[in-house]
Amino acid sequence: MNRIEKLFSKKKKNILNIYFTAGHPTLNSVEEIICTLENSGTDLIELGMPYSDPLADGTTIQKSSAIALKNGMHLDLLFEQVKSARNKTQIPIMLMGYLNQLLQYGLDNFLDNCVDSGIDGLIIPDIPMEYYESKVLEKLATRGLKMTFLVTPETSKERIQQADKLSTAFLYVVSKSSITGNISGVSENQQRYFESLNELDLKAPRLIGFGIHDKDTFDAAAKNANGAIIGSAFIRSLEKDGVLGIKKFVEDIKGD
Repeated sequence: MNRIEKLFSKKKKNILNIYFTAGHPTLNSVEEIICTLENSGTDLIELGMPYSDPLADGTTIQKSSAIALKNGMHLDLLFEQVKSARNKTQIPIMLMGYLNQLLQYGLDNFLDNCVDSGIDGLIIPDIPMEYYESKVLEKLATRGLKMTFLVTPETSKERIQQADKLSTAFLYVVSKSSITGNISGVSENQQRYFESLNELDLKAPRLIGFGIHDKDTFDAAAKNANGAIIGSAFIRSLEKDGVLGIKKFVEDIKGD
């Protein structure tokens, strides 16, 4: 059983998924951050593949990606670092990036390296579902890799159901129509949106992301899904407090 499947089979609520960019804040910090996140109580890690044109990301993640690239991060090194971390941890790890990165690397080669290094699944926000079904789905399935699709408040009911069907890891519920990094609270409109998803009889587990940045927003999201995703707020914490601040960051989110 895939590590992501094991997580969702054992834990149904309050799942904490933390995103950070590989190669940020330093080139060789991936393994230490992964292990510290697990030891601090994080359930799932979303590892960003630094990219020069991250369309869905706000300024915080864009900046972290630019720094990672300047530091010298590239996909071969990322795979090496994850493989090294796998000697110390079995926390589920997903790679998040863009379709062009996979195609430039070579899709089959990329997926083989995911398996070899211990990656459990992918989040590729700009991959069309139709392209995924015809070109990628079978390649992931034969390798035991999972996939996550994103839905937004503007996604039609039919597309939400299709994304739910194709999401073998979890369904990524974008809390609002914006880029990442917003720090406002959960609005009444968002609450109605979350509730509307409950009426669709969706099958995949759901995690809510975009704008989740503290205990209050995490708790609000977790009431409407299996858990939540925190990215920009964690990156800002890394920049301010470094690895030593991770334990307190996670504890503050979870209320431990």
